[in-house]
Amino acid sequence: MRRRLSKTLGSTARKARMRAGLTQAELAERLGLSSEVYGRLERGLLLPSVLTLRRLCLVLHLPSDRLLGLASAHPPQWTRSPPSERDSPQVRRLIRSVRELSASRLRALSLLIAHFRRRA
Repeated sequence: MRRRLSKTLGSTARKARMRAGLTQAELAERLGLSSEVYGRLERGLLLPSVLTLRRLCLVLHLPSDRLLGLASAHPPQWTRSPPSERDSPQVRRLIRSVRELSASRLRALSLLIAHFRRRA
């Protein structure tokens, strides 16, 4: 989960930095970080401290929920718990597929499951 969070944060920070027209070195300087450290953050190899996260939000004019990938309609991948290792490969594939469904398709699948349960 930590790795997925760092990848989401790094990707979002990179896009916001580029929209702001800043280089990694310029943004790193504004944050009080070395360019190397900021580069690791953008590549998803490092999670920032809370203070650095706050500075990043302020400099990029980006709310923290958006930077963390929480502002979208679908929960970000890093918030999803992985399927249990005890589950069969078939169940794990099904869980991954269900997570990709839109809200309307998820409702339809729920109705179908309820129908099968009543018939069982």
